[in-house]
Amino acid sequence: MANGWARDGAVQDQIDDTVKDAVLRARVTMRSGEGSEQCEDCGEDIPKARRAALPGTRTCVACQSTRDTDRRSVGINRRGSKDSQLR
Repeated sequence: MANGWARDGAVQDQIDDTVKDAVLRARVTMRSGEGSEQCEDCGEDIPKARRAALPGTRTCVACQSTRDTDRRSVGINRRGSKDSQLR
């Protein structure tokens, strides 16, 4: 396949690197160790099933959902399209 100046397989390498970065970022944000019985944010009890499913959890479902929506994605633009470079 003709890629212009890029070597063969460069697009797949970009996809692989993007996935690898996302997995590493997810691993860094995962908590481990002993969790809390009460939510750090609101003080409500964290259900035992949640603590068993997610070891190290320190927030209830509602507060974690709020934290997740507030989190912004930061990454590298690997697309390298001319359009994105001209902006």
